[in-house]
Amino acid sequence: MYHNGYPYWGCSPRPQGGCIPIRDYGPHPFVVNIEGATKQNTTFRTALWTGEYLQLTLMSIEVGDDIGLEIHTDHDQFIRIEEGQGLVMMGDSKDRLDFQANVYEDYAIFIPAGKWHNLINTGCTPLKLYSIYAPPEHPHGTVHNTKQDAERAHGY
Repeated sequence: MYHNGYPYWGCSPRPQGGCIPIRDYGPHPFVVNIEGATKQNTTFRTALWTGEYLQLTLMSIEVGDDIGLEIHTDHDQFIRIEEGQGLVMMGDSKDRLDFQANVYEDYAIFIPAGKWHNLINTGCTPLKLYSIYAPPEHPHGTVHNTKQDAERAHGY
């Protein structure tokens, strides 16, 4: 569906087929039902919108898996859980993650720049979330079908 020449997707909160193609729509104006798109996503990470100063990625973390321990030195990060449950850990060093919290559907996670962090799926279904980076963390059009794809792309 288009409005004034730009894509608009009105996906229902619980997709029942026919929803949006999951791809990077940036840097064009874009409107989406973010809950529906997040729950529809089946890849470890896919950029849904990448602009010059902001990026939104969708993620699906398998049962027992995690995002992977990481740090962003030059920007804060926002994560919103749409489905599932997990354990978020943060700290000043990778071997001292002294902040820990259980997170569930509808929880928001704010990660300050310079904090080591990880998010583990502790539930029995995939953990569905979206993440906002400012500035963008991944190249426009990023698709990592699996965590292993993401690790290879980052040289791990």
